[in-house]
Amino acid sequence: MEPYCRIYMSGAKGKTVVARAPGRVNLIGDHTDYTGGLVLPMAIDRYTTVAGQALDGAIRLTSEQLQEPLVLNLPVTDAANVMPAWGRYVAGVANQMGCAVGIEGSVTTTIPIGAGLSSSAALEVATALALGSTLSVTELAQLCRRAEHVATGVPCGIMDQLTSAAGVEGHALLIDCHTLDIEPIALPNNMQVVVQWVAARTLVGSAYADRVAQCAQAEKEIGPLRLASVADTNQIADAVVRARALHVVSENERVRRAAECLQAGDVQGFGLLMNESHESLRSNFAVSTEQMDDAVKQAQALPGVYGARMTGGGFGGCMVMVADSDARLPENDNTWRVRAVGGAAIIG
Repeated sequence: MEPYCRIYMSGAKGKTVVARAPGRVNLIGDHTDYTGGLVLPMAIDRYTTVAGQALDGAIRLTSEQLQEPLVLNLPVTDAANVMPAWGRYVAGVANQMGCAVGIEGSVTTTIPIGAGLSSSAALEVATALALGSTLSVTELAQLCRRAEHVATGVPCGIMDQLTSAAGVEGHALLIDCHTLDIEPIALPNNMQVVVQWVAARTLVGSAYADRVAQCAQAEKEIGPLRLASVADTNQIADAVVRARALHVVSENERVRRAAECLQAGDVQGFGLLMNESHESLRSNFAVSTEQMDDAVKQAQALPGVYGARMTGGGFGGCMVMVADSDARLPENDNTWRVRAVGGAAIIG
C-alpha cells in the first residue's frame, strides 16, 4: 500500500496540503450503480476541504461544521467503531491506504450533511488526496468506495466517489458502473439545475441495504439487471423483488434517453424523464417519502420547471429540478442553483 501515501511517506513533512472534493447531484439514475447500471450525475459547486500537515502515526482533524474533533491513531484496524461518527469515513480511507503517516489540520465543508449530495464521498476523496493518494480517478473512487464499506457497512455503489473524483466543468457524467467508463455530456445553456433540501436522511441502518439485497435476488433469477429487459422482470416470482427490478431496468433506459436529450438540447424531454424516474422511485423502489413526494409535485408545477425528482439514495434528502435558464425559482437556505464543476484536486 506504500504508493497510496507517497507524498507523506517520501518525507514531505512541514508542507501544508489542501485537498478539495466536490459533492454531487444525480440528475437521473438512482439505485442502478450497485447493479452495474447507468447513472447521470454531475459534480457541484459545494465542497469538502481537508487541509493540514503531515503527522507521524496519527490523524488529528477539527471541523466547525462537524463539531467534534477526530483523533485517530495509525494504522487503523477498526474503522467502523471510530468516534465521532464522521471520522469513520476518514478512518476507512486511512485503513484502505495503509498509511503510517497521517495529517493534523482541519475539515471544512459547504455540502449539507445528510442531504443526499455525497458529503461522505467528498470527505473520503478529499482525505485520500490529503494523505497523498497518487491513484487515477477511477482507482481513487474504488478505494474510497471500499473505505465507505468498511467504515459504515453500507453497500453503496461507486457513483458518488467517482463523480467527486472525476467531475468535468459544465458537464454531467454518463457513467457505466460496470465498466466504469465515463462520458462527459455537456449541459445545454438554456437550462439550470436547482437543488432543494427536503429532509435529513440516513442510509446506515435504513432500508438501503434491503434494496441492495432485493436487487441481488432479482439477478439470481433473471441475470444481470444491466442486461435485462422490462419483459424479463415478469419472470420474477416475488412481487416486491419484481418491482425493484422493474425500477432498475427501466431507470437504465431512462438514463440512456436522458443523455440523448441533453446532447440534442431537448431539456423538456429530459425533464419528463426525471418525472418518470421519481414516480418509479416512489412506486417501484419505495424509497421516497410523503414529504418528498409533496415537494416534488410542487416543484413540477412551477413555471419554467421541466422536471423534478428525488435524488440520491432516498428516505429523505434532496430533490433536484431542471428548469429553463430564465425561470425565476426561489433561492434560500434550503434551495439553491448549482453548477457542474471539475473533480477533486490538490489546491494548495
